[in-house]
Amino acid sequence: MNDSLLIKKILNNNALIVTDNSQKESVVIGKGIGFGKKTGDLIQTSSADKWFVLKDEKEQEHYKQLLHSVDEKIIDVMNDVITHIQKRSGSDLDEHIHIALTDHIGFAIKRLEQGLDIKNPFLVETQTMYPMEYTIAEEAVEMINKHLSIHLPEGEIGFVALHIHSAITKRTIHLINRNSSLVAKLISLVSSGLDIEIDPKSINYLRLVRHLRHAIERIEQGEIVENQDKLANVLKEEYPLCYNLAWKLIKVMQNDLQKPVPNAEAVYLTMHLQRLSRK
Repeated sequence: MNDSLLIKKILNNNALIVTDNSQKESVVIGKGIGFGKKTGDLIQTSSADKWFVLKDEKEQEHYKQLLHSVDEKIIDVMNDVITHIQKRSGSDLDEHIHIALTDHIGFAIKRLEQGLDIKNPFLVETQTMYPMEYTIAEEAVEMINKHLSIHLPEGEIGFVALHIHSAITKRTIHLINRNSSLVAKLISLVSSGLDIEIDPKSINYLRLVRHLRHAIERIEQGEIVENQDKLANVLKEEYPLCYNLAWKLIKVMQNDLQKPVPNAEAVYLTMHLQRLSRK
């Protein structure tokens, strides 16, 4: 960034359209950044650590549209919330979070006002798969509730956590939701396959869910995993139920992800399933 930016248009107290010396346009978002300002004023970049800058043209357009559909009080609070998320995560967030999370919360508040409560079917899986994001989401929802004098349902913490994970990893919400759904499906198969009720607070559940999350990420990235043929033969002989169930899970992952799953995954899954079956 250069030393100063020219204000081209004031969107509201918290958002400006600016141009730099090369006439490149951006949307700058910051608490009270537009207060007392007028078109043609210069703003100094020395306080840029308090701003977010939307550089992508599509994201800029979406944010401008969002300002017309979401109450300015919500926009104001969400700027504080996203600043908090960035500080707590220690990550440069994907700029899309300004549109996606603000829009999501705006819609959630409308549902709340209408007495509608959308259940979050992946709340436990989300808390287990993304513990850091979930903790930050709890803080974010508490901030929203306090500043807007509302009470968002617990399920919203899970949805916010997914948005945070999406912004940190630069992966789409669609992809993250798909993976959460896949983990829930796999856990259900394990429960029925072993004929057990899995305690979501148990350490073995925690280990299995985290393993499935990382396994899915490895499969998506096409990571090469060394075969464990000798160990696979032993496990197949010793624990046929768990071994066969592991392969059933692998087939589901292959089908949902449309990618090959390394044979070694059967070994790791069998060991996790054996721990659960003992319980």
